[in-house]
Amino acid sequence: MRQPVSTRAGLLVGVAGASAVLLGAFGAHALHGVLGADHRELWHTAVNYHAWHALALVLATGLGQGRGRRVAIMAFAFGIVLFSGSLYALALGAPRWVGIITPFGGLAFIAGWIALGLSLRTPVE
Repeated sequence: MRQPVSTRAGLLVGVAGASAVLLGAFGAHALHGVLGADHRELWHTAVNYHAWHALALVLATGLGQGRGRRVAIMAFAFGIVLFSGSLYALALGAPRWVGIITPFGGLAFIAGWIALGLSLRTPVE
């Protein structure tokens, strides 16, 4: 049986999706001609992972169950902040050491997918 989505989880999904669209549009319009090709590519990668994992949050809130659901939601949210956030920062000229953060976001995404998969299991009868 599907569990109701908490207000916080629903808000997180909305913020994650809306911010992915806003940052994608910002990169395409406001940063057009401002960023070099390598920084545009970083921005594009950040938006891509951001948007896909906003959708992953929808899956986790809508289909996940129990503790795995909560872990998946948190991991996807942290992944967006750490992975995409560090790439956004690098694209805008942050110091190279900020790139150290990116793999931790990737690990959070991986953990989120594993937690989501585990939360979808049904008990064996």
